Amino acid sequence: MCVKAVNALLSLLLLALCLQCASGFSVAGQGNTCEANGSVYYVGEWYFLDSDHCTQCECTVEGATCARTECTSLPPACIHVSHYPTDCCPRCEKIGCEYRGEVFELGEQIQPSECEQCTCDMDGIARCLVADCAPPPCVNPVYEKGKCCPECKEGPNCYADSSQTQVIPGGEPVWIDSCTKCRCHDGQDAGYWEGNRVAQCVRVQTCTPDDGDSHN
Repeated sequence: MCVKAVNALLSLLLLALCLQCASGFSVAGQGNTCEANGSVYYVGEWYFLDSDHCTQCECTVEGATCARTECTSLPPACIHVSHYPTDCCPRCEKIGCEYRGEVFELGEQIQPSECEQCTCDMDGIARCLVADCAPPPCVNPVYEKGKCCPECKEGPNCYADSSQTQVIPGGEPVWIDSCTKCRCHDGQDAGYWEGNRVAQCVRVQTCTPDDGDSHN
């Protein structure tokens, strides 16, 4: 009689344990399990949600406790960003500068034009210096490929008068007719070429120019 009672009690205890396992409780009695991502997690386990790789959860006796990961900002000099499906935050794959639609390495020298010299600085910003050309000491400067500033191939010169039809060389006085002597400043006269490219002329008093006479 006692043996039968003990066996019945053991059967009831075994049935209770099986029901406990089936209902989601751990055998050790540590609390509820958590279900996510098609899996069962026990109390104390951490996991990321498959639907949102930025959300991490911990299984507790009161259920899942979740928090979203905040991504840190990428370096300012990042020029190539990748974002893999399994990652929460984007990754910076390459550091450098982007200037006028082109990508340059850190420290690289850039020359967008004959008058510009740029450097890709370590902060990812291309900083440029632009040459400041002095006004050319002539009225017919020539721009050559590969050079920033124009050059006076014929030397310093200026217009004889405001009509700008006659050009005379700079430096020495020039007789443009038998009664008029003109002079334009040469390249050493600082400031002369800033807006004033016409010669200074002196006309001899009581002089009548000969027809067709010219000394230029």
